[in-house]
Amino acid sequence: MQNFELRTKPKPRTTAVDRAPAKKKGKSWFAKLNAWLHLWPSIVSGLIVVFVCLTGTIIVYCDEILDFTAGDAKYVEVTGEPVPAENIMRSIQQYDPNLQVSQMVFFQDPKRSIRVRAFHKETGRLNFIYLNPYTAALLKVDYTGHFFFVTAHLHSHLMIRQFGGWVVLVATAIFFVSCVTGLILWWPKRWTKKTRQDSFTVKWKAKFKRLNYDLHNVYGFYSLLLCFILSLTGIIIFFHGAADAIIKTFGGSEEHIDVALPQVVEGKPSLDYAQYAYKALAEHPEKENAGIWVYSLDEVGAYVFQLGVSGLKSTEKLDLAIFDRYTGAKLEVQRPYIVHEKVENMIWQLHMGQWWGQFGKLSTFLAGVVATSLPITGFLIWWGRRKKKKTPKKR
Repeated sequence: MQNFELRTKPKPRTTAVDRAPAKKKGKSWFAKLNAWLHLWPSIVSGLIVVFVCLTGTIIVYCDEILDFTAGDAKYVEVTGEPVPAENIMRSIQQYDPNLQVSQMVFFQDPKRSIRVRAFHKETGRLNFIYLNPYTAALLKVDYTGHFFFVTAHLHSHLMIRQFGGWVVLVATAIFFVSCVTGLILWWPKRWTKKTRQDSFTVKWKAKFKRLNYDLHNVYGFYSLLLCFILSLTGIIIFFHGAADAIIKTFGGSEEHIDVALPQVVEGKPSLDYAQYAYKALAEHPEKENAGIWVYSLDEVGAYVFQLGVSGLKSTEKLDLAIFDRYTGAKLEVQRPYIVHEKVENMIWQLHMGQWWGQFGKLSTFLAGVVATSLPITGFLIWWGRRKKKKTPKKR
């Protein structure tokens, strides 16, 4: 009987190819929550955010456009001494008695005309009126300012007063949250040459889907800081309590400067405020103009001039010059009231893009363009992925 050696069949080696693919680790609850917060609230508020960002972007260069549309009416020939403000007001009333003056701006340059902001009592239209400071002759009534007036109110409350203001506020708060969650989504897990290239550059020659993703991802990152500032200042402007808290943090008073000024005395003759506007400019030759809010003169016994570069909503390089309207004496106001005015003005400057001259305006304008596009590019990303998920698998 022949003995046979029992041999076992050798087991085949298991290679990496043969192994079942390891299950991918699921997203953490934080990542899922962050993705949800970035997507769904943004989709719900997308149209409002686009509208608010678009109208805000339009306003950025309003002062330059108003300067342009003034045309030749900005300049006059110097022919003597400036006339009193009373003559300016009389000239406006003779042109149209329904014009109610709210602000008057006097310029350091003797060749510049006086710029007056006035609302029409019947139509509610905002007008910018230019007058000769030496003759009080009316040079031009420009209605361009009303376009920006309407745009600003659409931007702040959709022209629906309180309800519209809350709608804009909620959309702005969602946009702010989207900026935070977007930064978390943008942040690469590993910083490699490829992730740096993908995170900071746009592939302009790529297909539309990839280009749209880059426009959302890359430009969203570059505009992030200004988007934070614009949305946060918008929220602060809406909530007066938040603005007051910031003002107090910087050492400012809770109340406006008006409470620190002497009260108006009925029947007592006032001095010419045009004369003191030019006096304030002479004392501050570095300032471009001096603006005074005429509508508040019925309440205070002083002339408060905002020195700097007067704009639609704020004043660049703001300083204040205050004079007693009955004696002409220069008034000193406690520092907290000055701080209040300057911090409040700075909040508006940050929101309007006036924080660093033309560089600040250009940066804010470009950030506004990107912010307007973000809900659109984000929606297209989501819609493309949604369509992909719904495509039936081939069998």
